[in-house]
Amino acid sequence: MTVKVQLWSYFRELAGCAELEVVLPDGATLGRLLDEVHRLHPRLAPLRNSTLTAVGVEYQGQSHVLCDHDEVSLFPPVQGG
Repeated sequence: MTVKVQLWSYFRELAGCAELEVVLPDGATLGRLLDEVHRLHPRLAPLRNSTLTAVGVEYQGQSHVLCDHDEVSLFPPVQGG
């Protein structure tokens, strides 16, 4: 299956791109997708534990099972004042 990944804020700068498509086996989880994104863009890996992940418009955890053509957004942690 193919999943579209959008990178937001400074994640774009760290990866050098705003989006990518990742091919995964059927039934792969969001955690497996993150493994692959971090393999492709190792500068994002140290931020894994603080990365916010959404599938479509809903935040999801790493155990969420992805479907073909899902759109995943990766957000850095947000600071408030």
